[in-house]
Formats: sequence, C-alpha cells, structure tokens
Amino acid sequence: MNLLNLTGELAALGAAFLWAASSIVYSLLGQKISPLQLNCLKGSIAIVLIIFTLLLTHQEFPEFALIPAIFLGFSGVIGIGLGDTAYFAALNQLGARRTLLVETLAPPISALIALVAFQETLKPLAWYGILLTLIGVAWVITERTPSITVSLANPTRGIIWGLLAALSQAVGGVLSRFALLESDITPLWSTLIRISAGTMTALILLLLSSRKSENHKIIWSRRLAGIITLTSFGSTYLGIFLQQTSLELIPVGIAQTLSGTSPLFVLPLAAAMGEKISLRAILGVLIAMGGISLLFQ
Repeated sequence: MNLLNLTGELAALGAAFLWAASSIVYSLLGQKISPLQLNCLKGSIAIVLIIFTLLLTHQEFPEFALIPAIFLGFSGVIGIGLGDTAYFAALNQLGARRTLLVETLAPPISALIALVAFQETLKPLAWYGILLTLIGVAWVITERTPSITVSLANPTRGIIWGLLAALSQAVGGVLSRFALLESDITPLWSTLIRISAGTMTALILLLLSSRKSENHKIIWSRRLAGIITLTSFGSTYLGIFLQQTSLELIPVGIAQTLSGTSPLFVLPLAAAMGEKISLRAILGVLIAMGGISLLFQ
C-alpha cells in the first residue's frame, strides 16, 4: 500500500502519539497550574513557534474566503479555547483513564455532526472500524489498576467537564474540516488561526475568572519553563498541525477516531517507565489496532 495515500491517517496517528506523551506531562503540570493558565501558556508558545516557522519557510499570508476563516476561528474557540480547558479540568477531577474514556465519545459525535451538517458519509467498513477502535480504547482505559489512585471528590463535575471536552473537540474538528475543504489554506496557516483563536479565548476567560476564583501563582524556574516549552512544541505545535493535515485529507470521523487513540500509545510509554502492563491492556490494544486497520482500507 502506498504510504503517500495514507498521509492523512498517519498524520492523525502521529498527533495521537504526541498527545499521549504530552498527557503524562500535563497530568503533572495540572497540580501546579490551572487549566486556563496551562491552555494560555501552551497556546502562546505554539503561536511563537508557528510564526517562526512561517517566516523561516517564507509562507505568505494566503488568500481565502471570509467564511472558511470564520469557521477556522470558531473551530479554535470551541475546540481549543473551550475544549482543551475543559479537558484539563476533567483531568484534574477524574484522572487520565476516566477522562480519556469520556473523550472516546468525540469521534462518533464528529461523524454524526459531519453526516448531518455536510452529508459526509462513511462506508459501513469505516463505521465498524470506528466502533472496534472505541471498544479497544475503552477496554484499555477502564481497567482498574491498583497503582493508580484518583480522588473523585466531585465525579459529576468531572464527567460534565469531560463531556464538554468531547463535544467541543467534535464540533471543532467538523468546523475545521469544512474550512479546509472550502479553501486552499495550508495546514500550518490553519493551525495558526485555530490556536490563536483558542488561546485568545482562554486568555479572556482567565481574565474574567481572575476576580471570581483564585488562580495558581506559578513559581517559575528554568526547568518548569523548559518542560512547558517542550511539551507545547509536541502537543500543540506539531500535534495540531498533524491534526489539521489529517482533517484536510480524510473524513472527519476517521481523522478524529485515529487521533483519539492516544490511550493506546500511553501503554508502551508507561511500560518504559516501569509500569506493569496487564493482559487486558494488551488485548485492548489488539482490538483497537484491528479497528484502525479497517480505517486504512
């Protein structure tokens, strides 16, 4: 099979891997930095990196219609500004495994929205692949592991945040897919527009909430600055660029499903860090990989 024909699928899987690696770091940073602060920081760093890349590659500002630009902006507001903030909040309330379980709702929601709004249909084999992938991911992340204890002080609030994150991710993906199909804008420029709109949204929310709730005072150090910069480079700069590439090349339901396989990549990373991987986790990976193989057909 020609790898050039699988660029969209490979880009989505690449984004999933980067988000898996960064989720380990974000779960630790969330203990020191609030969701809105973290969203603003990672977005700001990514914007600087993208602008530097655009200047380095001499990419001029593209000419495209107003409507696609508006759709891209709203995609960033909903998917990144609101969605990422809700995800970080859910991560603090539920823990990584339970939050990722709720996040598996995003791909089917994306496919249904695209079906209703843009008549973007998928073949039956693709629907089977989505279902099988979701089953495999859910099988992995719902496993009870004695080594991981999560304080569920307010599980209802965490579930609500998780549902909002999944819905925001789905809506943002569909809006971005429409904008990319209706214009000639490159994935890098579309990434800049999305992240800029999302970061501005998070900044406004942070300023509005500063008087109503106490935000964490960040104690800066070279080590913390380096960790945030490196993680933002991988998760936001490269991750969203790869996501935009996949949304441009393949249907949104498939793109969201493949980019939502981050929990599967967490397993080998956890094993490398010394965590014992169970047979159930391995079987879940095999089931999900079977679903992914159907999406590649």
